[in-house]
Amino acid sequence: MDGDRARAGPLEAIKLYDQLLAKYPQYASRDQVLYQKARAYDELGQPEEAMRVMEQLVSENPRSRFTDELQFRRAERFFVAKKYREAESSYAAIADGGSGSGYYELALYKLGWTLYKQQLYDEALHRYFALLDYKVKSGYDFDAKHSEAEQRRIEDTFQVVSLSFSNLGGPDVIGSYFGASGHRAYEDRVYRCLAEFYLAKLRYQDAATVYKSFVASYPFHVASPRFSVRVSEIYEQGGFPQLVLAAKKDFAGTYGLQGEYWHHFDVSKSPEVLSYLKSNLKDLANHYHAQYQDPKQHEQRAANYVEATRWYREFLTSFHTDPQAPQTDYQLADLMLENHDYAAAAHEYEITAYDYPPHAKSAAAGYAAIYAHREYLKVAGSDVKDAARRDTIDSSIKFADAFPQHEQAAVVLAAAAEDAYEMKDLVFARDSGRHLFEKFPNAAAGVRRDAWLVVAHSTFGLAEYADAEQAYGQVLEATPEGDASRAGLVENLAASIYKQGEQANQAGDYRTAANHFVRVKQVAPTSKICAAAEYDAGAALLRLKDWTAAAQVLDEFRRSFPEHELQKEATKQIAYAYQQAGQVAQSAGEYERVAKESPNPQLRAEALLQAGDLYAQADNADRAREAYSRYLAEFPKPVETAVETRSKVAEICKSKGEQAQYRHQLEEIVRADGAAGSERTDRTRNVAARAALELSKPIYEQFASLQLVQPFERSLQEKQRSMDTATKAFGALVDYQVGEVTAAATFYTAEIYANFGQALRESERPANLGVDALKDYEQQLADAAHPLEAKAIAVHEKNLELMRRGLNNAWTQKSVERLAALEPDRYARAEISSGFLGSLERYVYQPPPRAVAAAFGNPTAPATASGAADSASGQALAAGAGNANSH
Repeated sequence: MDGDRARAGPLEAIKLYDQLLAKYPQYASRDQVLYQKARAYDELGQPEEAMRVMEQLVSENPRSRFTDELQFRRAERFFVAKKYREAESSYAAIADGGSGSGYYELALYKLGWTLYKQQLYDEALHRYFALLDYKVKSGYDFDAKHSEAEQRRIEDTFQVVSLSFSNLGGPDVIGSYFGASGHRAYEDRVYRCLAEFYLAKLRYQDAATVYKSFVASYPFHVASPRFSVRVSEIYEQGGFPQLVLAAKKDFAGTYGLQGEYWHHFDVSKSPEVLSYLKSNLKDLANHYHAQYQDPKQHEQRAANYVEATRWYREFLTSFHTDPQAPQTDYQLADLMLENHDYAAAAHEYEITAYDYPPHAKSAAAGYAAIYAHREYLKVAGSDVKDAARRDTIDSSIKFADAFPQHEQAAVVLAAAAEDAYEMKDLVFARDSGRHLFEKFPNAAAGVRRDAWLVVAHSTFGLAEYADAEQAYGQVLEATPEGDASRAGLVENLAASIYKQGEQANQAGDYRTAANHFVRVKQVAPTSKICAAAEYDAGAALLRLKDWTAAAQVLDEFRRSFPEHELQKEATKQIAYAYQQAGQVAQSAGEYERVAKESPNPQLRAEALLQAGDLYAQADNADRAREAYSRYLAEFPKPVETAVETRSKVAEICKSKGEQAQYRHQLEEIVRADGAAGSERTDRTRNVAARAALELSKPIYEQFASLQLVQPFERSLQEKQRSMDTATKAFGALVDYQVGEVTAAATFYTAEIYANFGQALRESERPANLGVDALKDYEQQLADAAHPLEAKAIAVHEKNLELMRRGLNNAWTQKSVERLAALEPDRYARAEISSGFLGSLERYVYQPPPRAVAAAFGNPTAPATASGAADSASGQALAAGAGNANSH
């Protein structure tokens, strides 16, 4: 039934479409009706009828806006049905209509496939290249990232292009095709795809031929070097060694740095080409060198020598600064030596040894040069004998200077050492001393000692302190223990090391400087400059901010040289280093030591405070309190610092739950501020005010805890006395003129009145009151409580005045909240606490406004102000209690 209903709609639509077309054969939208009719047949699963209607529409109105879509649908049906000629016609109708059609790209793509299926490869290529040309013209970038569908279509296009070229003859036709149809900017991609197509099918020669064909046609194309590399890789993959060799030679000849290719391209922008060229040249040189050494290649020995030399030279010319150049040059010299070309070999060895930055073969090449020179001396004619000898001597001296640690250096320099020794200036004296020592390793101990002494004194005078250190060490090894000169030599040795530290310091290399300074004591522990060196090591480490190492070195200095004048300075530096290293407990201990040792009172005071602060950071409250307490005992002045310090002690007591000590410290703060006189400061007043506030809070708590119980008169008097004490305490806080404390005092004073009023209302009622008497009694309570509550509101309002002056803090906010509770109709509004900018902390030292101070007046005023009411209420309530039995 569902199927019938689904078919009913399209059938009814077709019927209506037929009626419309029959009644109005010239209907303006006839093409749209036919289009919808074809879709209806599609929905009914009647593709033949749909195709017939589509053909009718195309035939009647080839310019209809539905034509391209219908042509494409027809073409797709034909293609699926393998009716390629019909599909070709429909695809071509769209493609030939131009790129304005939304189906243009797809039509070109499928048209190419239709032609390919008919084996019309040339025509297929025309269509595919038309598609690629269109993409390029539209700004398509083959190297950019595209949608997967578009990327796949382009890849498939190149793949079918390769198939088409392969079917047309492959390597033989691709060049002629482009020659006839026009060259493209993306031609290299076509060649590459075709070559890789052949390689995938293991058709190595065809793959290589395609690449070579492109290179031959476009020798100066940016892709040509890479294609040439692929030729070698393909031959190697196919196992054709001779073809690989030929390809490598072709590459080296074409892309050598002297080649014409580099007239068109920047060498520095072609690292991949250079990399392959370099490895290529090495491969060729190594190959022909190995062929030269192969006994089986004896007849080609001379030719192989020429080839190997050629490629070694080509490498060195092109890559003379490359890290592989020295080794390559060394191999070239070896080749020349093997060929008995001794003079040329010696020259090449010397280039290898001295014309490159130091490398692994430097010394070996230098020694091989001397060997080659001496071999040449054996065969040199008389006319060049003397020149050859001079070259040998020069090479020997150069070798000794460059490689003094070589095991053959002494032998090489045997003839030159004595002349160098006799030179008088420091440079020559230094060199001659070394040369003499090397020349006579088995000479008497005294001779060797004198040679080292010359080197030591000369290098020290030339500020070559590392060499001087080495030389003085050698002299000391050759000097008997009891010799009178040892003490002076030890000092010289220590000075050489110390000077190295100074040089490193001047260069800003503080790590090296510290290492040298530390070595003074290690190498020359009896030297007089050990203490200075160790202290300077610590100083260098401090400059390096290596705090831990600095502290260790300075502590070692302090223990090793207890009488040194820099002892106390070292302790200060150790304390600082520990502090910077985050070792606050150790730093605190050192500051305590400074406080004990220093004769300077100011320094002792600062050290004690620093120690206390650091112990506090280290969560060692006991040691912090001890340091602070020592400070307070020794330095009661300046008062401000003492008050601040005592405040820290108070906080420690508070954190440890020592309430008695906490109150004692607060009382001492208040006392010190009160007794400060001219030394009183804003800061002492501020700290004292806050301490006084903390001391007043328990007074309020005690007052607030008192309940009015029977007998009423007695409890009333007790609470009134407590109220007097509390109001006096909070009233005194105003004198500090600290805004936040004044606001707190105002809040608590208001709360005293509020609490008294609430206590009256909640007081214990007399027993046995009759109904009327109880009612009268409670009215009297309310009458007595009301003025107190009004007074509470009035005092809280003083904090509102502070807020209007821009002073806003927790206490003023609490007053706002209490006002909202006490008089909600008037104050329970959000805007009360808004609009007040600024913070009370800005005005912490400003005197309070008179209106606020007036709320307190005489500290006893709050109690007496309500005294009449309190007395009257007390008498009345007492009388009510007395008359309880009368009701």
